[in-house]
Amino acid sequence: MLFDYNFKRYNFRILLYMMALSGIGLMAIWSATNQSRSTLNRQIMGIVVGLVVAVVLSLIDYHRLLSFRWIIYGGCAVLLLAVLLFGRSRGISTRWLVLPVIGQIQPSEFVKIGMILFFAWYFQRYEEKINKVSVIGMAALLFAFPAYLIFEQPNLSTTLVLTVIVATIVFSAGVSYKWILGVLAIVIPGGILLIYLLQKGMIPFLQGYQANRILAWIDPEQYSDTFYQQENSIMAIGSGQLWGKGWNNTDIISVKTGNFLVEEQNDFIFAIIGEELGFIGAVIVIVLYLLLIYECLIMAMRTADLSGRLICVGMAALIGFQSFANIAVATAIFPNTGLPLPFISSGVSSLLSLFIGMGIVLNVGLQRRFNNE
Repeated sequence: MLFDYNFKRYNFRILLYMMALSGIGLMAIWSATNQSRSTLNRQIMGIVVGLVVAVVLSLIDYHRLLSFRWIIYGGCAVLLLAVLLFGRSRGISTRWLVLPVIGQIQPSEFVKIGMILFFAWYFQRYEEKINKVSVIGMAALLFAFPAYLIFEQPNLSTTLVLTVIVATIVFSAGVSYKWILGVLAIVIPGGILLIYLLQKGMIPFLQGYQANRILAWIDPEQYSDTFYQQENSIMAIGSGQLWGKGWNNTDIISVKTGNFLVEEQNDFIFAIIGEELGFIGAVIVIVLYLLLIYECLIMAMRTADLSGRLICVGMAALIGFQSFANIAVATAIFPNTGLPLPFISSGVSSLLSLFIGMGIVLNVGLQRRFNNE
């Protein structure tokens, strides 16, 4: 059998869900950008290239990729250092690199996948010693370096996503509950203290706009100038009611026509979906994410190989947390952050990184020797 794979195991459902979300994304981007053909063409190109890359990676044994774990880790570090030294800025953030031929990329998006692969190998390697202080301590250091470089861009939201991904991998690798309880004993009081200090203006490591977004979430009335985008997003989603106002509507009071939102094709694209496709459209998007996450977790359960399991769990955590966070921002459940909605928001770097990650997940499911068949 070609590649010694059992192609009955090829999970075409994952490809279907990814393409369905990408298709909805094209519709939303076309509408949100007032029919910007250049933006739409870039997104289409990203989908086509991403799909090809995902299919190719699905046929490459992921263990071969893991054999390059230190190169992957080093490449992530070099890219992040290059961003801080030579990166292109937008506003106060420096998150992009311009590469010859390739053009502009956002390395932190690809670092998420790189860290999933690296830590999948790391905890497979130290599976029997996972609860040792040296193993956990080294993992913390290896995580802290790229996380710090991303935080310094500044990019707090991606730093949080990376933290959730790695924490999920650590938990799934079988770390003792003593470690988990110990971390919670620090994080929960620390979070309460952080909020208190924020209200007193005593958090030196956060940018002013980052602190204001958190404070606006806590007290919207006092920080209405910062909270207005989330307030407008909620009104837009609510105005869609059950079936929405219709795709690409030009209602004078719509969020895009009235310019009530900034970056509606990226951070607040769920508001466009809620307004134009209504509650039904919003639920369809959420269900597609749940199905995609479910497939990742089922694959994780079916493989006896820890590294493959952790790759699947890591991608489930990435898609699950990032989609939840984006929707939570649009509905004011979370403070305002700059996270794209997976497969839907405009942005080729995010799109390609997700297709790469899911292509590797597809290969995990194809590994016959780790399946029951």
